Amino acid sequence: MNVFLKNKDYRRFSVASFLSTAGDVFFYLAFMTYASKLHNYSLALSLIAISESIPRLFDIFGGFLADKTRNKFKSIFLMAVVRFVLYGIVGLLFVSNVSQWNLVIIVVIINFLSDTFGAYSTGLIVPLIIDIIGKEEFGEAEGFTNGVSEVINTIAQFVGSGLLLFLSFANLAFINAITFMVAGLLFLSVGLKHRKDQKPLEAQEVNDQKFFATMKSSYKQMKKAQGLLTVIFVIALLNGILTALGSLIPIMIAGNKSTMIITSYSFTIAVMGVVVSVGAILGSMFGPQLFKKALVFTITILAIILSFATTVATILANIYAVLAVYFLLAATASIASIKMQQWLVNTIEHKILASSVGLLNTILMAVAPIFTTNMTSISGFVSVKYALFTLIAIEVIILFVAIKMGIKNKVKAEINTVQ
Repeated sequence: MNVFLKNKDYRRFSVASFLSTAGDVFFYLAFMTYASKLHNYSLALSLIAISESIPRLFDIFGGFLADKTRNKFKSIFLMAVVRFVLYGIVGLLFVSNVSQWNLVIIVVIINFLSDTFGAYSTGLIVPLIIDIIGKEEFGEAEGFTNGVSEVINTIAQFVGSGLLLFLSFANLAFINAITFMVAGLLFLSVGLKHRKDQKPLEAQEVNDQKFFATMKSSYKQMKKAQGLLTVIFVIALLNGILTALGSLIPIMIAGNKSTMIITSYSFTIAVMGVVVSVGAILGSMFGPQLFKKALVFTITILAIILSFATTVATILANIYAVLAVYFLLAATASIASIKMQQWLVNTIEHKILASSVGLLNTILMAVAPIFTTNMTSISGFVSVKYALFTLIAIEVIILFVAIKMGIKNKVKAEINTVQ
């Protein structure tokens, strides 16, 4: 939070991100509501989900292109303008006489393109943020941004639902377009300010390697930092476990209504969602400062232990114990993830930083659906308890790996770079 308050340029970047997050939520709710009213709503909602999820796997390519971009401010502004135009077109489509299914298909394509451009924009932001605030404060800044974004995402869902009562689908599309335009202007204002002050942030060397050579360089640099690759691997698995628990716990609650229901099933699920969100928000916003001197291996080991405790509490069908340890798990996992990103930023050469962050995000995002699919499949074909016992086995293994690596390497590289 201190970085946000004292650094005007970073504050503008953050506000731009918050605006586009809120606009995206408003439009997503509007589009989902529109699609839910169609005759074959299941197919329409599935297409929307696909258009939202696939671009998230493009972070690695977006980061690579960002590293090869010389004028990052100009590019990020142009991406905002392009997304402004795209959602302006969406707004016009909603007020046109286009048939419902043709409209859905066109908007799905536009949404897919916009989110793909968003992967490139995210890659552009990372090195610029580091140039503005410095590597040392990146973890704190990233934690604050993630936490506030989660708060805005939650609030925007309720606000968006209310706006749908008196605003049209077209109006919400136009609002989304405007948020991108305002975000672009904020990015541009920072770029012009630094150009005027003769402090161009794009002065660093641009990556001239091809894609696979860049990934190879990134891997080699991560490998040089003893323990970093292990931490990435463990936290990716931890992220998968956290996501899988989010799918298995509701199944367990449904099968143990006498001991795990608080008032009603829907209320219990809602409470669980709020508890996890609050844990992640608090961990992201305040964890990097409170645990600034704690080693990432220590936080990671603690997160694995809490993951184990959450799984055991679920097997014992104790909903209050589940909520308590799940909250702590969400907070601790957020802190571990941010400290890992800080270590990565301190380790990787600046000119391939966006590519490396994109690679990291792609790994983290890919593991979650794989874990969830496998665990829910075990639950469906055998039983939910078998799935939970499988999670326990995985947790024990990664806990052993984390402890072993922590002792073996004594995390010397992290002590030198983070502290």
